[in-house]
Amino acid sequence: MNQQKKINAYCEAHTTLPVPALYELERETHLSTLSPQMISGRVQGHLLTLLATLSRPKLALEVGTFTGYASICIAKGLPEGSMLHTIEINPELAHISRKYFEKTGLVDRITAHQGDAKAIIPALGLRFDLVFIDAAKFDYQFYYELLIERLNIGGLLIADNVLWDGKVVVKSNDTDTLNIDAFNKMVNADPRVENLLLPVRDGILVVKKLV
Repeated sequence: MNQQKKINAYCEAHTTLPVPALYELERETHLSTLSPQMISGRVQGHLLTLLATLSRPKLALEVGTFTGYASICIAKGLPEGSMLHTIEINPELAHISRKYFEKTGLVDRITAHQGDAKAIIPALGLRFDLVFIDAAKFDYQFYYELLIERLNIGGLLIADNVLWDGKVVVKSNDTDTLNIDAFNKMVNADPRVENLLLPVRDGILVVKKLV
C-alpha cells in the first residue's frame, strides 16, 4: 500500500462512521454498477453532511445522484423542513437510490428527478442555498454559470472531482482534464465568489457566493 492509500485509510479510520445503510449502499453499488468508484464514500460523505449542517440550507440541489450516497449525506445534514432536489440522467439507477432513501428515513427530505439536469433546473424555477455538482466533467462550466445565478448570496456551491486523479497538475491533452482545469481557473477568477479547493478524495471545490 502506497503512502497516499495509507493516508486515505487513516482518514477513513478517524472519521465518524456512516449509518449502517450506507455500508449496504456502498456494497450494492460495487455489485450492481459499472463505475462504483463514483460513490462518495465515508470521508467525502461526512464532509457533505457537515457542510449542510453548518450552512443550514432551506433548499439544496444535487446534479448527479448516481446511487444516492451523497444525496443521503447531504439530506442528513439538512435542518427540519428543508429539501434536497437531486437529478440523475440514468433511469437504471433510480431503484437503488430510492431503496436507500427509504432505508435511511430521508424520503421526506429528498425529491428525486430523472432526466437531463440542463432542462430540469430551469423548469424547477427555484433558488438554492446549497448546490453539489457531480455530473459530466465537460459540463461543469455550463452548470456553474447556470447555478451561480440560482444560488442565494451566502450559499455554497460544491464541485466534486476537481483534481481528476491528480491529472490537473501535469501536462495532459485529455479532454476531461482540460475541462476540469479550465473550470477551476474560471471559478478562481470569478469576483462573485470566494473559493477553497480541498484535496479530499478526488478534490472538492467549495464556493461561497458573495454577491
